[in-house]
Amino acid sequence: MTRTLRRPRRAWLVLLAAAALASTAIFSASNVSRIRAATEASNRVGIACTTSTGTSPHFSLTTKSGFINLPDGTTAFMFGYSEGSQPFQHPGPVLCVNEGDSVTVILHNTLGRRVSIAFPGQLNVLADGLPAQPEVDGSGRITSLTTSAAATTGSVTYTFVADKPGTFLYESGTDPETQVRLGLFGALIVRPTDGANLAYDRADSAFNPTTEFMALLSEIDPYLNAAVLGNKPFNFNNYHPRYWLINGRGFPDSIADNFAAWLPSQPYGSLAAIHPNDKYLPNGALNPSPQNPLPSLTRFLSVGTEDYPFHPHGNNARIIGLDGSPLEGPGGEDISYEKFSANIGPGQTWDELFSWRDNESYDSTTNPIPVAEPNLQDLEVGMFYSGSAYLGESNPMPPGIQTLNECGEFYIIAHNHALYQITSWGVNMTGPITYTRVDPPLPNSCPS
Repeated sequence: MTRTLRRPRRAWLVLLAAAALASTAIFSASNVSRIRAATEASNRVGIACTTSTGTSPHFSLTTKSGFINLPDGTTAFMFGYSEGSQPFQHPGPVLCVNEGDSVTVILHNTLGRRVSIAFPGQLNVLADGLPAQPEVDGSGRITSLTTSAAATTGSVTYTFVADKPGTFLYESGTDPETQVRLGLFGALIVRPTDGANLAYDRADSAFNPTTEFMALLSEIDPYLNAAVLGNKPFNFNNYHPRYWLINGRGFPDSIADNFAAWLPSQPYGSLAAIHPNDKYLPNGALNPSPQNPLPSLTRFLSVGTEDYPFHPHGNNARIIGLDGSPLEGPGGEDISYEKFSANIGPGQTWDELFSWRDNESYDSTTNPIPVAEPNLQDLEVGMFYSGSAYLGESNPMPPGIQTLNECGEFYIIAHNHALYQITSWGVNMTGPITYTRVDPPLPNSCPS
């Protein structure tokens, strides 16, 4: 079982931004539920799926408006898709279905404008039983990319067959330059028929189902949101994002648990909590009794207007899929590749496998790090530091220093490498930043 930080209070979360810089070292219908995709039932970390039983899953999404918290202490007015009659949330629910499912999504609109849902990557989408079509006004100008629901009380039922596995967006196709940027979007995950621990119908896309994560990247220009709230016009020639988010949150809230109590409208965290991958021994030989032989999976999605070069420090990842299609040649051969930074473009999705391995097997007693460690007085001690350079080891901290480290785990930062995008209207070290938490191999001293 993976572990994560224990429901941190916002008071110390405010301190985390400085610490990270220093340490860089329900709508509940009977057949609908929100569960974590992994086997862990706590829903604290990882993808939190909204699912429906059977091969004909039904989902009910209602458009609502509300406010979200931003890292600089302000709020932003947003739109969002919510489950049935549940309160406003941002982003929309993560819809998880299986390859071959006949999917039904019923859209209920409560906003004072027409809205819709487009499903990029899904073929033959029907709207109220007819092919979903763009809508035009009397002058022939397209007003919606797909069939929309009337303002305030309108409804549309969309159906499609999820005929291929992968990671997809769903988003408003009506006035998308406003509605998508205001928050009408979410993630759709289609799992392959060959197994829920595969990203695609390929054996080489296998991942550890307890370590599956999402990074949904977005942006906010607060002047647009304020104009919509005040029912005033907005000149899109002046559109300029000031906030960038991951899973609808900015750092440090981004690493808090899923469904954190102080973020009632922002349910999804982005902390990646894993154990070392021990498929191979340090000498390169296969481990005869591995505890954790499979890599982890991150599903990246972007609804922004520019590229987001996202990078986990100290670790390459293997890109195995783009836009809901596996990276394979015409004969089905594997053409996946390793990459230092995933440069995710507008509207794209990327699937990547990653692992952390203790290649050197450094141990403070039998295999110490072959360099002299600096004296404590020469260190800037961050709030994630355990007091030791060794995985699974904790030492006393200096007087007056508190640590969030629980069991000698490692924290490795991951963030957008366009550094102006890891700000909140100029506040540094906020925005789309998260961490990979590497817990010691089991058994360990981590709290349950």
